[in-house]
Amino acid sequence: MPKMGESITEGTIINWLVQEGDSFEEGDILVEVATDKVDNEVPAPSAGTMLEHKVRAKDVVPVGDVIALLELSDKVANAGTQTSEKTTQQSTGESGKKKSLPKKKAATTTKSISANAINEHVFISPLVDSMARKHHISYEELARIQGTGNEGRLRKSDVVNYIKEGRPFQFAQVVSENNGFKIPDLKFDKGKGKIVEMDRMRQMISDHMVFSATTAPHVTAYVEADLTDMVTWRNANKVAFQKKYNEKLTFTPLFIEAVARAIKEFPMINSSLDGTNIIVKDDINIGMATALPSGNLIVPVVRNADKKNLKELAESTNELVSKARENKLKGDDTKGSTFTISNVGTFGSLMGTPIINQPEAAILATGIIKKRAEVMEREDGDTIEIRHMMYLSLSFDHRIVDGYLAGSFLRKIADHLEQFDGKRSI
Repeated sequence: MPKMGESITEGTIINWLVQEGDSFEEGDILVEVATDKVDNEVPAPSAGTMLEHKVRAKDVVPVGDVIALLELSDKVANAGTQTSEKTTQQSTGESGKKKSLPKKKAATTTKSISANAINEHVFISPLVDSMARKHHISYEELARIQGTGNEGRLRKSDVVNYIKEGRPFQFAQVVSENNGFKIPDLKFDKGKGKIVEMDRMRQMISDHMVFSATTAPHVTAYVEADLTDMVTWRNANKVAFQKKYNEKLTFTPLFIEAVARAIKEFPMINSSLDGTNIIVKDDINIGMATALPSGNLIVPVVRNADKKNLKELAESTNELVSKARENKLKGDDTKGSTFTISNVGTFGSLMGTPIINQPEAAILATGIIKKRAEVMEREDGDTIEIRHMMYLSLSFDHRIVDGYLAGSFLRKIADHLEQFDGKRSI
């Protein structure tokens, strides 16, 4: 199992693309591996033959474990790579014949006996089973945890987060058929039409959104900001900026810059809830909701945004957007965000009410920048002028963020955008 990011310790086998006994060419994709939201393809280092799969689809495998035995071409064998030698030593005995290695224990499936369980057919891997035994978590309790893995699989991170939340389902009672509330089985007419099966990422997005909406009491605050000075400056300098730094100057790094400054002034917004404790994050890592070619959304992360200048922010955002469009994002690219921005204006929306990207405390939506006639107060009297206006909306978790903090933070972002220095050098 290759290492697919600094913080990645395991991966889930999605699908074997080369079966046992099949040959392959250099660069052919052997297996698809999932790490959180990002799917990774593992290419063949050279031409060869697939001898044996050591793990199966849906198995969760630690980084560094053997997942398959390959017979590579003479070209690679003669190169004397350590990987080939190590694999040969592990898979052959003194006589040179292939040993029969012990099979990996198959994951088990358990069915919840609860009438209101979240997942009645939860898939429990050996790793999750081991964690459950260590913390004395029953299978019924596991069945109530919302899995974020492939086909609703419970991942290690799901169990870790559940434990951090104080095990809210620990004392949940079984609801009998004759007692207690049951979700009514309403027979809606869903109509007829083309059936489009949700892909793995769309299912995960769905699970995350439902979890966030039902866990955090969402409140949304709105302000509007006059971006005329910023728009004028950006239009006047974008060509020179690209010539000087070979980077496009979009509005995204300018928004991230303003948000990072506001977070430093209101650090409590940069937090997460851990049971009854609030964790105020040391780092300011800004996630930016980005569309993939499939139409799904993913949130790559600009790390330490408060410590980057505009050139560095432009480099980071452009690189992440490019990798997202080309499906080249790695696991580490989407981890560790502490606050998220969703630019709904990209799609022409005036404003939005975004759902919080758990486990963060808030998320900002920036609407379309639109020219409007505005009354401007001048020393010599009021005037009507054409201004570039934008709505900003902040959805926040009312468990840990009150209206005063949210309103003050949102207003501060708008202030930074409105007070943009139009004489700023690039």
